[in-house]
Amino acid sequence: MQEEVLKTVVKYAPAALKKPDDYEARSNLMWASSWALNGFLFSGVSQDAIAHMIEHELSAFYNITHGHGLAIIIPRWLTYILSDKTAPKIKRFGVNVLGVDASLSDMDGAKAAIKALEKFYFETLGLQSRLSDLGIDDKNFALMAKKACGAKGKLVGFTTLTPVDVEEIFKKSL
Repeated sequence: MQEEVLKTVVKYAPAALKKPDDYEARSNLMWASSWALNGFLFSGVSQDAIAHMIEHELSAFYNITHGHGLAIIIPRWLTYILSDKTAPKIKRFGVNVLGVDASLSDMDGAKAAIKALEKFYFETLGLQSRLSDLGIDDKNFALMAKKACGAKGKLVGFTTLTPVDVEEIFKKSL
């Protein structure tokens, strides 16, 4: 279900941007948004909300929308956590949502998925691709990374990240 909702966004977001009064595109995006936020999609499946926790600090410190912040952070986060352990999950996303070639190795498929995601965000949707494009510099990164990791001092998901890791992801997003 999560993948189908994401495929809906991939299909209809470009159409809605091209023609803002396209009722079919906008209604499908609203449907996808409702499913993305209602909690049902998170039942009984493993997931990783680390990128959201990292991005929340961007939105807290700067005038950036959560979605745009995620678009900038997620490819850098995926690249940062890419390993033999995470590659199959990233590849699966790429194959099932972005049309990445399933015959690729897990590592090559994961790299292709990240590239396809960047293309979707920054070419297809036309979003600015770097924090520096939005006037954001690194002066708050250490504090933001510490806040993202909370009282436990780490973010736990498919991988565990410390404030040093989170700060590095912010720097890679400049």
